[in-house]
Amino acid sequence: MKLTKKSHSCVRLEKDGRTLVIDPGGFSEEDAAVGADAILVTHEHPDHFDEGRLRAAMEADPAAEIWTLRSVAEKISAAFPGRVHTVGHGDTFTAAGFDVQVHGELHAVIHPDIARITNVGYLVDGGRVFHPGDALTVPGRTVETLMLPVMAPWSKISEVIDYVREVKPQRAYDIHDALLTDLARPIYDRQIGALGGSEHLRLAPGQSTAL
Repeated sequence: MKLTKKSHSCVRLEKDGRTLVIDPGGFSEEDAAVGADAILVTHEHPDHFDEGRLRAAMEADPAAEIWTLRSVAEKISAAFPGRVHTVGHGDTFTAAGFDVQVHGELHAVIHPDIARITNVGYLVDGGRVFHPGDALTVPGRTVETLMLPVMAPWSKISEVIDYVREVKPQRAYDIHDALLTDLARPIYDRQIGALGGSEHLRLAPGQSTAL
């Protein structure tokens, strides 16, 4: 499997000539989802869900499909009948040849005065990759590669470190990092790497690695 990091929380997974894209939002490249056979969206916030990016991918490939939660599906399903699938916690499905399990139900708490929206994470191919979206969801399964939301308005570094400790992945790659400045990255790298208990890695947007 090939993993390519796109900007912020968007990643591309490639296997056997097919491509799965997760969270091509407004902070990612305009063509982040183009060329995808399947697209997964974790929740409705614009840095994860961008209708224009989804439309570009769906129009470029009439066979492309989307799997997402109800709040996102309701916004785009009418434009692509039969190609947008609604999923929730506990569901399993196959997308572009990848086996996917859905974990989680709610977005992390931003502030007690802000209502929590729904959010799901996607466990791919039995735990080879887990993308939690905007929540520190523990899937309760062995995870080889954790896509780690490293910096967000709803988190602090101690929570990120404890999350890595709880999931216990073989390795953790940073996502949700568009707000993290280059000056701060060494601090996060050092602390998460030293205290998380797993290999902590980072890819620049556009960089790939083999899993």
